[in-house]
Amino acid sequence: MSRFRIDATDIARIAVFAAIVAALGLPGAFSVFGAVPITAQTLGVMLAGAVLGAWRGMLSMVVLLALVAIGLPLLAGGRGGIGVFVGPSAGYLLGWVVGAFVIGLIVHAGGRKLTWARTSLGVLLGGIGVVYAFGIPVQSFVTRLPLAETLLQSSIFVPGDLIKAVLATVITMTLARAYPRAFQNKTDSAETLTQPLEPSRPA
Repeated sequence: MSRFRIDATDIARIAVFAAIVAALGLPGAFSVFGAVPITAQTLGVMLAGAVLGAWRGMLSMVVLLALVAIGLPLLAGGRGGIGVFVGPSAGYLLGWVVGAFVIGLIVHAGGRKLTWARTSLGVLLGGIGVVYAFGIPVQSFVTRLPLAETLLQSSIFVPGDLIKAVLATVITMTLARAYPRAFQNKTDSAETLTQPLEPSRPA
């Protein structure tokens, strides 16, 4: 059975990806129908799950949102404070946490080597499907618009999110080839525990 463990290096990586998502909000955002802003930060969510794996990717989003909750303006447009968690975009923020976890589960399934197909599937299902599944119902509830109408309005996000999914996949696979150490999530992978030891050399 695999066991999740975390060390100082993991903490640093989690903090780095929380910072990356915050930095992707610096260019600002524009709102859809005056409600939910379109930002580049979902790209960071996709990368966090794909690179860090399920638990660490999720924790990076928890760290980011905890900082937002205490008032730091880390969301696009300089938004921060507890108020964002009761607004139209609250469901999307929760979707970041669950989405990063789902992305990591799919991309790193079984501790296997990353593949283009599995990475693409992960960022599409976790980074778009899961985020929308949390975001749209909450947006509908807060704005008091019918769910079908909210779903139709939210379709404006889809082209941009598909582009971000492609970018996340390309960046992840390129990074995996150029700097595989970035993907060392082996402390919770059973694969590492079952790798055969190299035969010792005779003295």
